Amino acid sequence: MAKKVVATLKKADGKGVARVIKMVKSPKTGAYLFKEEIVDKEKVQDYLKEK
Repeated sequence: MAKKVVATLKKADGKGVARVIKMVKSPKTGAYLFKEEIVDKEKVQDYLKEK
């Protein structure tokens, strides 16, 4: 899967996006989970600020 994401980001039309990995605490178990998304570069800071 990682190879597909990297290849997508290297394309000419993929330059406006960034791959963001956010650590989120699970409400049930209390363990930390990693949430991964592809977001527009302008919206990265907003994505990281939201809970």
